[in-house]
Amino acid sequence: MTSEFATYPGYRFPIEIISRAIWLYHVFGLSFRDVELLLAERGITVTHESIRQWCLKFGADFARKLRRRRPKPGDTWHLDEVFLKINGELHYLWRAVDQHGVVLDILVQDRRNASAAKRFFKRLLAGLKYKPRRIVTDGLRSYGVAQRDILPEVKHQTSRYLNNRAENSHRPTRRRERQMQRFKPPEQAQRFLSSHAIIYGHFRPRRHLMTAAEYRDVRAKAFRIWQQETCFQMTA
Repeated sequence: MTSEFATYPGYRFPIEIISRAIWLYHVFGLSFRDVELLLAERGITVTHESIRQWCLKFGADFARKLRRRRPKPGDTWHLDEVFLKINGELHYLWRAVDQHGVVLDILVQDRRNASAAKRFFKRLLAGLKYKPRRIVTDGLRSYGVAQRDILPEVKHQTSRYLNNRAENSHRPTRRRERQMQRFKPPEQAQRFLSSHAIIYGHFRPRRHLMTAAEYRDVRAKAFRIWQQETCFQMTA
């Protein structure tokens, strides 16, 4: 098993198995014990705690590699925030997507005021290195303050109906929140959701806008990129 694929230093399982476990966990909404059971069916004996450690150790790194391989997003950004209950306290998940539904970035914060909006805008611009032509938000006034201060030349449109793109992108987060019985510390929510948004989105194109042949091509490309970025064969 380990003669064909490389292993990370200190890990006895090959990279192929580690990447498969992370793929199962993020794409299908499974628990660590579910992934443990699926691997056991293939003759791979590993504990759910090891899988948890793999996701913590490698999930963010895999997500960063996938982010670098993404094409340039659209020029219209939809921004929205949704509340998260973490340890009995209210937090907010700020999310930005482009007009194609691709998640650009997320940020977990304990406020939804102007300072929080500015912090999110700066994080977006630092990560993407360019600016949009238009941003669409709901009626939260904090967005307007941040836009005038950080993106004054960008058109800002507010509408509760035009922002469905961002609101719909919260659905996978809500499903995982229920499955995980809420997030624990804010740092854990940020770490998990940042990786989950990229990995989940990489394998979930907008199927309803594609023909069957187009979808198969996009799916094959997604698997090919995942293989290239997470697994590498030993050189002879």
